[in-house]
Amino acid sequence: MSIKQDRNFDSLIERFEQKVYDTKKGDWRLKLLKEDLSDFYQRAQPLAIWDAGCGLAQMSVWLAEQGHRLTLCDISQQMLLRAQQQFEQSGLQAEFLHEAAQTLAPRLPQFDLVLLHAVLEWLAQPMSVLEAVAKQVKPGGFLSLMFYNRNAMIYTNILKGGWRWKHLLDGSYLGKGKRLTPPNPQYPHEVISQLENWGFTITTHTGIRVFHDYLAKDILENSDEAELFELEYRYCRMPTYRDMGRYVHVLARRSQ
Repeated sequence: MSIKQDRNFDSLIERFEQKVYDTKKGDWRLKLLKEDLSDFYQRAQPLAIWDAGCGLAQMSVWLAEQGHRLTLCDISQQMLLRAQQQFEQSGLQAEFLHEAAQTLAPRLPQFDLVLLHAVLEWLAQPMSVLEAVAKQVKPGGFLSLMFYNRNAMIYTNILKGGWRWKHLLDGSYLGKGKRLTPPNPQYPHEVISQLENWGFTITTHTGIRVFHDYLAKDILENSDEAELFELEYRYCRMPTYRDMGRYVHVLARRSQ
């Protein structure tokens, strides 16, 4: 039996960049994240921020532009190198650490804000890693957590019909993590319940692409994109719709 391992994107970095970030979908994701984190961006006092699993570091660069102190880590050396290039091109500085967040966490100080974006779903043990990372949030500090939504994966497969229904019924629909389909998508209600058990309070709850990813290609090609994103914006933070987004973002405050 093979041992499950966390996903390393060294071999897929170009595809990851093209499919995830260099798209309208990627732009929309960044727009909503920046809106949810706008209070931190605007703070005059520099904050200590840890980007745990930094990827291409778009959010870290954005926060560093305001003078915040960034620590970034990733298990992918290629991702980390790309993140360093992003900082260098922007004339910014940060600390870069090539290590998994869960092994690094005990040696780090606590932070005012911790980012864990699109990481949980690629982990062999998502909740244990989340707990290790969450412990590094200062009392009164915040965790910004975005994850691939299991609700959306189920719903998408039901709408496609055919052979997929059998795999949904027997639980074999989850990806193997070899490409860009995450093997461990999470249910929002389970993640939120766990955070609350650890003493966090949810202050912001947003669904990312609550309609877009359910639409057929021909419908997308023959519809008004601006109207679609206006609808996305109208419903993305409304209960029911927000938990149907392809991704869910929650901002959680740790109790004092």
